[in-house]
Formats: sequence, structure tokens, C-alpha cells
Amino acid sequence: MKKIAVYNGSFDPVTNGHLDIIERAAKTFDILYVTVAIHPTKVGLFTIEQRKELLKKATAHLKNVIVDSTDELFMDYVKKVNGQVLIRGLRSTTDFDYELQYAQSNQYLNSQIEIMYLMTKPSHSFISSSVVKEIASYHKPLTGLVPECVEDALKKVYQDQ
Repeated sequence: MKKIAVYNGSFDPVTNGHLDIIERAAKTFDILYVTVAIHPTKVGLFTIEQRKELLKKATAHLKNVIVDSTDELFMDYVKKVNGQVLIRGLRSTTDFDYELQYAQSNQYLNSQIEIMYLMTKPSHSFISSSVVKEIASYHKPLTGLVPECVEDALKKVYQDQ
């Protein structure tokens, strides 16, 4: 039986912190779904399709990664793709309170699916999509914060501002 996991997030945009978690999870599981969460009330900087395309480019070197999107509850989505594990990333202790509540509510929804937390490398612990977008809006370099394809996409978004 193949070990299948799902790593979900908004990925608006994908950062090197996300990529760190993706690469490590891809080594652990036979198949890793990297899935963009669609929230109908949230408007991102990038469209869902743009986020998926950036994720595909950033993970092209990982042959067992499948990029997808869903507006379903994630425990339903994990079950639909025959996953056994939902991957979550932690940057610091400030993420822990939210993630604890998230894990407990997801375990309530489906206790058969495990939730695995991976800590980002210390060098990525300060990186968030929000911070990256703010830095990019001031036309500052993003070297080391995001994959090159994301830096290029952000430059295009903010070039006229």
C-alpha cells in the first residue's frame, strides 16, 4: 500500500519555508499532494491557477508531488485521495496554538487520518507569504525567501507600483 500524504495551505505565494516542508515530506511518502486551499471569501494576490502553476514549477524536481486545489474540508479531501496523513508546517511557537486547535478539530472530523507536523529549518522560520509580499511590494530582493519563479511573478505584480 502506498503511503499518501497531503500538505495544504494557501500558498499565496509558495515560499522556501513551504518548499522545505514539501521536500522533506516528499522523501517520507510515496505520494505527496500539495493542495491549495480555496477559501471563497478570501481574495489572494495570485489566483488559484497561478498558485498551482508556481507550485508545479517550484516542485518540478520532486516526481512524487501532485499539485492540486480544493474547496472541500481537508479531512474529506485527504480521504478522497486515499491519504493517510495530513502534513502541517510549524515555523515557531506562535503557530502552535492555531495548529493545536486545527489538529483537534480535524481529528474530530476523521480520527483515522494522522496529522504530522514538520518544523521548518531555523533559516526559514521567519518566512511567511505575507512577509514575502510586503518585501516584494517595496521592490526589495527576495533571494533565499522564495523560488526564483515566485520572485519573477512577484516582480511582475509589483512592477507598476
